[in-house]
Amino acid sequence: MKGKHIIVYAVLLIGALVGMSAGEGYIIGDEDVLQLSVWGNPELSVQVPVRPDGMISFPLVGDIKASGMSPQELKNVLEKELTKYVKTPTVSVMVTAVNSFKVYIVGEGIAAAASGESSGTTASGVITLKRNTSLLQLLAQLGSLRGADLNSAYLLRDGKRLSNDFYKLIAKGDISQDIQLKPNDTIFIPDNFEKRIMIVGAVKTPMILTYREGLTALDAILGAGGFTEFAKQNDVLIVRKSGKETKNIEARMKDVIRDGDISKDVPLMPGDLVIVKTGVF
Repeated sequence: MKGKHIIVYAVLLIGALVGMSAGEGYIIGDEDVLQLSVWGNPELSVQVPVRPDGMISFPLVGDIKASGMSPQELKNVLEKELTKYVKTPTVSVMVTAVNSFKVYIVGEGIAAAASGESSGTTASGVITLKRNTSLLQLLAQLGSLRGADLNSAYLLRDGKRLSNDFYKLIAKGDISQDIQLKPNDTIFIPDNFEKRIMIVGAVKTPMILTYREGLTALDAILGAGGFTEFAKQNDVLIVRKSGKETKNIEARMKDVIRDGDISKDVPLMPGDLVIVKTGVF
């Protein structure tokens, strides 16, 4: 029985690999490499690249359009053409090198180059994928997205902006926002610099922090190393811009720390400036 189980597993594995090589709905594109074989006619078995014009050259048939077809569709076309020369030809089409599945990354919000199963990025932000890949899987390959404005990121397909919410997908784990990528998709990931939190004044390490949901004034100050000995802890100013208007919000952080009353803390918004004033004690 154990031997039978091994045989069954091997058959299933081979079937899975064949399905992957056939693309499972994969559409052949320019620069792909195809292995074409004709059963019983080894002289007709060739490996051919898909040229930039989408054409391939095949013995007896000559030039034929391959780009834009699935392997099964190309198989059917070749078999039809070969009936003029071969009796009941059986053709197999295998994609041996996927070079046409390119997606484009645009924007300053990418902290790391693509890695893993992609062939890497170029200066223009082109990634060649080697298998069917979802948006979430691609974003995982890009590395840290801390500097990205996920709320403004979007995917462009055939000139149309899709409605996928990058923030919900990454920050909330909402997989309903995931989508299978298609060749020539463009992903725009802007930088969130204007939405970051700046902490200045009497803190140990004035800095810029990436905004996150739930961030408060006290969180930001602690993230900047805490107050210096000259800080006026009850004289903290949060400067908030909303369009052309600027709003100043006063915060008494000493009272928050002393009383432990977090209700007196100030929830921050993207782009807030936290100023800790200096006093003489």
